[in-house]
Amino acid sequence: MLKREPDIIPHDGFAEWEIVRECWLQLEEGEPAKGNGPIPLEVENIEAERKRLTAELKIEPFEIHRRPGVRVKWGTFADPWGNLPGCYEYLDK
Repeated sequence: MLKREPDIIPHDGFAEWEIVRECWLQLEEGEPAKGNGPIPLEVENIEAERKRLTAELKIEPFEIHRRPGVRVKWGTFADPWGNLPGCYEYLDK
């Protein structure tokens, strides 16, 4: 599709391409994992962002996920319009 190899393969079944600077396409094999949404956006502090989103958008607090060997933590939430966006924070920045 992109006519080039992935920029990063962090683990089996997962590949990432940097489309433009700081904008990544991530593809994963299999069924969507619990806690993953279709549009993850990077944030500097996921706990602070969860607090802001629950206060400003009046959404339900969402679970923050971590996985051994993965350098991000992430969460997915339902926005007021029924979409399932998500956010993630790099652990090594």
